[in-house]
Amino acid sequence: MKAAYIHIPFCHHICHYCDFNKVFMKGQPVDEYLQSLEKEMELTVKGDPSVLETVFVGGGTPTALNEMQLEKLVVAIQNQLRIDKNTEYTFEANPGDLSKEKLTILKEAGVNRLSFGVQTFNDELLKRIGRSHRAKDVFESIDNAKAVGFENISVDLIYSLPGQTKKDVIESIHTALGLGLVHYSGYSLIIEPKTVFYNLMQKGKLTIPGEDAEAEMYETLMEQMELHGLYQYEISNFAVPGFESRHNLTYWNNEEYYGFGAGAHSYVNGMRQSNYGPLKKYMEPLAKDELPIMNAHPVSRAEKIEEEMFLGLRKTEGVSVRHFQEKFNENPIHLFAEQINEWSEKGLLKMDDKRIFLTRQGRMLGNEVFQSFIGVSNH
Repeated sequence: MKAAYIHIPFCHHICHYCDFNKVFMKGQPVDEYLQSLEKEMELTVKGDPSVLETVFVGGGTPTALNEMQLEKLVVAIQNQLRIDKNTEYTFEANPGDLSKEKLTILKEAGVNRLSFGVQTFNDELLKRIGRSHRAKDVFESIDNAKAVGFENISVDLIYSLPGQTKKDVIESIHTALGLGLVHYSGYSLIIEPKTVFYNLMQKGKLTIPGEDAEAEMYETLMEQMELHGLYQYEISNFAVPGFESRHNLTYWNNEEYYGFGAGAHSYVNGMRQSNYGPLKKYMEPLAKDELPIMNAHPVSRAEKIEEEMFLGLRKTEGVSVRHFQEKFNENPIHLFAEQINEWSEKGLLKMDDKRIFLTRQGRMLGNEVFQSFIGVSNH
């Protein structure tokens, strides 16, 4: 195993668009949760001698933990997982949550990458989407992170927000680029069920920019990133070459990974598994030294082949024909001739003898292309 994801479900504040497994932090059994998390890691990796290439701590808001809890978490990770100086070790962070003390704890524990959920630099919009930070908190957090010695820093932006204009998106992109970071992610807003935004939309009280405006915003994002020397290595991700998120590439390369924590997903020994989401249900089995797995699905060969295609096509370099052949003993160009021809004719897909990849136009309509590879393989 080369990768591990660790889920911290606590938040001081719940954003209007978030549908991840999270709970409002006040009055939660945080310390017990951290104990259970350590127990899960211990039970899972027993006897696995491999040093992890990537560790990603996400949430919720990992940085919502106080200094003592954060210390407890990084010590648990150090005790249970094999990490060395070459491991890409990322923490997701909320601007405004990271004191110098917390940053120092992370740095000393070997964390070498930070990913900040910025979303936009427009304070009015931040308020509207239920974020607790403001633009000034972003500048301060990033200055502090650099002062403590962090160089590999990423920020997330979201476009197509309620009431957002193209001008606003351009301003946010420029402000983000002005920070001179090595990695940026840009996602369009997706309205998920069970969120504040979903409920507002059901009542007709939410106006979002619409598909054409969203496509223009995405186009702008791609252009601006390219102009500033950032390479778009995946549909929503841009990096200075060499600073791509190695952890996320694990997913897109369809490789296996551990997932620890409430509601976490993992892909281990050909099984896709997910843990119980509610804290109590997650912690109960671990108190008895049992794993908190809610369901496990053995991935069939046909599913692996389809996943290899639709995950791999998210990457700008696309799916390597040689790698596919080595992995499955099949040529993807023959296997999916129909889909490849259809999308090539429409100008959304290209191929040469080495790889199959989305065109720039294809990136705009990626989901339609991916969909067509599902449920067709009978190998």
